[in-house]
Parts: sequence; C-alpha cells; structure tokens
Amino acid sequence: MEEENTERIPTGITGLDEMLNGGIPKGHVFTVLGTFGTGKTTFALQYLWEGIQRDEKCIFISLEEGKEEIVKTGRSYGWDFQPYLDSNQIVVEKLSPADAKATINRLKSDLPRFIEDFGADRIVIDSVSLLNMLSDEPREKRERLFELCQMVKKVKATTLLTAEVKDENHRSSRDGLVEYTVDGVILLMYNQLDSQEVQLSIQVIKMRRIEHSRKIKPYDITDDGLVVHLEGAIF
Repeated sequence: MEEENTERIPTGITGLDEMLNGGIPKGHVFTVLGTFGTGKTTFALQYLWEGIQRDEKCIFISLEEGKEEIVKTGRSYGWDFQPYLDSNQIVVEKLSPADAKATINRLKSDLPRFIEDFGADRIVIDSVSLLNMLSDEPREKRERLFELCQMVKKVKATTLLTAEVKDENHRSSRDGLVEYTVDGVILLMYNQLDSQEVQLSIQVIKMRRIEHSRKIKPYDITDDGLVVHLEGAIF
C-alpha cells in the first residue's frame, strides 16, 4: 500500500506510536475498543495529555465521569489537568444518558457549534457505547454515529471514541457499528493466563490510508499510563 504523506498526531503512548509509524493521521476519527479494566479511559486521557503538552486545544466529552473525576484520574498518573482547565486549553463536557432527548439535542445543536468555536485539535468521546444505548433502533444508531463522525471531521479535529466490546468475543463493539464508521480501530484485550495473572494486549485492527503494524503486542498500565512492549510476545 502506498502511504499518504499525512501529518501524524502522536498518541503519547510509548510503543503504539511506533506501530502507527508516528501516530494517528490528522483529522482521523478512531475508536479504542475494550472491555472493562483494559484502560480505555486511561488511553483517552493519555492521548489528551499528549495534546496539551503540544499546546493543542482539547475537548473531553463524557457520558460517565464529570470534571472532578477526570482531574482525579489524571493526577493518579501524574497528569494535572486542572491548570489547563483553568486556562481553557481543555474543556470537559458531561452529557446525561438519563435524559436521552436532551442529550441527543445537545449533540445535534450545541456541541457542533461549541467544538467549532473552541477550535479543538483533539476530541475524546467516552463512551460511544453509552450513547448508542440511548436508542434501540439500529437505523437511529447508525445515523447518530455517522452524524457524530461527520461533525468532528468538519472541524478537522483528531477524535477518539471509546467503545465497549461484546462480552462473548472481546473483538467487536456491542452493536458492531462503530468499527465500520470510523477511520481506525485499536483493540485492547486481556488474556487470563491463570487464576492470578492477566496479560493485556493491543492490536491496531485498521487505520485507513497508512501502513501500520497489525501485530498483537503486550502492554501494561503503569503509574505513567499505558506502555506497549514492542519486543514482547503474547502467551
């Protein structure tokens, strides 16, 4: 495959950027899939922290945690988001899945205008799975995801959507929609080696228009965030 000469956006995750030959293509919408405990939210915060260190403007849209929880989680890894929240370099917007109608209206009207006016370079939506649970109609889910991706592509922000996987296979999202809508898919997995040991592994399933490694590599969630071990093997 002939790779496009595209600007890359580093994730800040040691090992993963090497697998991506420099990072995520600028303006891509990509998803991080994984079950509970695989570090999806940690991945998202690490991605935003890297952007902040590069003087980029960032938005975190959450359907689960509020601003205080995000700050607390970040500090546990040594990432103090509070000064950057105070200076408006990053904003945290919490949507309420309990009020489906209001949440959908905000996504369609308020957020597109806010994102464009803010001039975001990086956006995280955590998690798209909860957003999809607001509707039981597959057509509505597809339309909402497509609209969401088109909205962030319009402002040229490089956007990460976290998503839960199905319990039975851990390799596809709950509804099987987000993988076909986004430009890239990164899968976080765990293998139960024995009753006491779990091995975490990562794979770049797809990343449109660039060459990338498809190898499955082990990773750890350390005090400094996610670290991918390129020389490691999966047992």
